[in-house]
Amino acid sequence: MSEKIYRFLNDNPAARWAALILIALMMFFGYMFVDVMSPLQALVEQQRGWTPDVFGTYASAEYILNVCGFLILAGIILDKMGIRFTGVLSASMMLAGACIKYIGISDWFQTTAFCNWLGSWWTAMPGSAKMAALGFMIFGCGCEMAGTTVSKAIAKWFKGKEMAMAMGIEMAIARVGVFAIFSISPILASKMGGVAGPVGFCTVLLLIGLINFLVFCVMDRKFDAQLIEAGELKEEKNPEDEFKVSDLGKIFSSLSFWVVALLCVLYYSAIFPFQRYGANMLQCNLNGLSAEAAANIFRWFPIGAAAITPFLGRYLDKKGKGATMLILGALLLIVCHLIFAFVLPATHSKFIAYATIVVLGISFSLVPAALWPSVPKIIDEKILGSAYCLIFWVQNIGLCLVPMLIGSVLASSNANNPAVIAAKAAGADFIPYNYTVPLIIFACFGVAALLIALYLKALDAKRHLGLEEPNIK
Repeated sequence: MSEKIYRFLNDNPAARWAALILIALMMFFGYMFVDVMSPLQALVEQQRGWTPDVFGTYASAEYILNVCGFLILAGIILDKMGIRFTGVLSASMMLAGACIKYIGISDWFQTTAFCNWLGSWWTAMPGSAKMAALGFMIFGCGCEMAGTTVSKAIAKWFKGKEMAMAMGIEMAIARVGVFAIFSISPILASKMGGVAGPVGFCTVLLLIGLINFLVFCVMDRKFDAQLIEAGELKEEKNPEDEFKVSDLGKIFSSLSFWVVALLCVLYYSAIFPFQRYGANMLQCNLNGLSAEAAANIFRWFPIGAAAITPFLGRYLDKKGKGATMLILGALLLIVCHLIFAFVLPATHSKFIAYATIVVLGISFSLVPAALWPSVPKIIDEKILGSAYCLIFWVQNIGLCLVPMLIGSVLASSNANNPAVIAAKAAGADFIPYNYTVPLIIFACFGVAALLIALYLKALDAKRHLGLEEPNIK
């Protein structure tokens, strides 16, 4: 008796790539919001009085609730409630947090009694920074939850297909969001009279991202119905197959998980916190370049990643060599930060700045393109969502602490800098900070990531994890 042959929705290339575009656009708008104020550090110091340590604390706020355990809860929600529920929840949290941040940074809020009270309450930070940080905390919970949800969604829709390429394209689309916001944020701030304009613009885009995910949910529900009909997905799961909180122990006891998680936190700690300060660093190391000109250079950072990440994903699908890519990416990261620290201040060369930014972007494509498709190879599918969230949780610990560290180091290492003292005394719009020490710290994170990547490759050779093997079977 012949078996019935099923053709699923994800077997149609147009359908699965359309699903990818819908969820990738949500992350595209999310990445725009993450860095909407990164090119405006000098402007927000001028307009709102946010010193580097205040700006660093605000940047860290995105990760605080995640570090306190929300991401662990997010993983449980994802594995228990599924992709659709978790995706809608995360997109809604991003939008709600963005609205609160917009209120905090808006001009009218600065004149309210509540803003004045916030400024005097608890710790010495402007009320606008505290309100913006609260919104950024809520947004950060949604954004990190969305990232893990998207990863699990791609793993589902591209299982046995072009998974690494799909993840690479999703990451490329998201990173173009960084390019876009570094391009337009200074322009919007100039046209709209301050920092509130770009934040409001990106808040509207997050609403569009939520709508996109709702459309994806319609497609995903149809896909599930096909899987149920074919008997590959049960309407009521067997208790043996359901996620249990005790399954977290399997993840925490996995050496491979911890190696991947440590590599992730070390590498990303030298990337995302750097994005917050990168444009200002270029201003300072290129002889007082304008904020708009510095942003126009830094915006090419994600383009290097976006341009080659899909091709790297395709190579991983066809040829493999994921662990080797992780090593190469860490090496490039170290070199780039050392060039920013020592070569750029000595030469003031825009060509070197452009070239180094693009190479750093290439590094940023090598590591994530190899890292995220490797997780399904070492973790059981039923706890995959929790595994992604736990990796993000470990990563968020670094992303929470490092911006505060960099802001504090930047302020303390420039406390006796004559140029900084003179600029502040004169009430100048631009403060020429020396970024050497923070950049050395970023390079040290890269060295640690390189050592972990080398160990991971040795572990793969010993345990045959499949990290060097192609994804398409």
